[in-house]
Amino acid sequence: MKKTLSILICTFIIQSMFGQTLVGAWENYTISEEGEQLKNVAVYADGYQVLTTYNATSGDFIRSIGGSWNLVGDILVQELEFHSESPELVGTQTRIEVSVKEDSLVIVDSNIKYSRIDDGKPGALHGAWLMSGRVVDGNTQMRDTSGPRKTMKILSGTRFQWIAYNTETKQFMATGGGTYTTINGDYTENIEFFSRDSSRVGQSLNFNFELVDGNWHHSGLSSKGDPIFEIWSRR
Repeated sequence: MKKTLSILICTFIIQSMFGQTLVGAWENYTISEEGEQLKNVAVYADGYQVLTTYNATSGDFIRSIGGSWNLVGDILVQELEFHSESPELVGTQTRIEVSVKEDSLVIVDSNIKYSRIDDGKPGALHGAWLMSGRVVDGNTQMRDTSGPRKTMKILSGTRFQWIAYNTETKQFMATGGGTYTTINGDYTENIEFFSRDSSRVGQSLNFNFELVDGNWHHSGLSSKGDPIFEIWSRR
């Protein structure tokens, strides 16, 4: 815990010195070989990030890549925890030169530019979370989050995404995401992509949420209409 806190403090100091911060959500648009418009969304929370590409019109999922990150000067260092297209890259490190300004993120070598969506606000639930438990028939069932199989949810100020994966087998199971709001204890997800079932795209799901001892208690009905009560803990 002390080591992690020290890393985060150093990261914040370095970013402040260079006037750069990646925290928040970013987007850009590209055209596929078939002439379709693709949306690329990157979400950076403290220490963890995800980059996802999907069809801007249909919401059809294409790829998702992510893991931990650190910005040292103008070098973005990323340790991959999941990669939907190339699982063999899980566990590897990438180092990318970037130029970060208030409203733009440029990948220097390729000159790819992202525009800022938000800076982590208003985001009452901004951050990286791991599924750590469920409440079933009134009984709380907690789980160990230190194992290789994880369900992580990353939220910026306005964007959310969950990812299910295994760092040991390098398997990528599923993901979904879009925009969200938190108003008076109501948490609403607006689905823009869902890797398992694109028919869910366009749905809005409403849940109750509460922060209890730092954990996120999340209850309501799933996209299939099944009752759920999940507990999420910050990474």
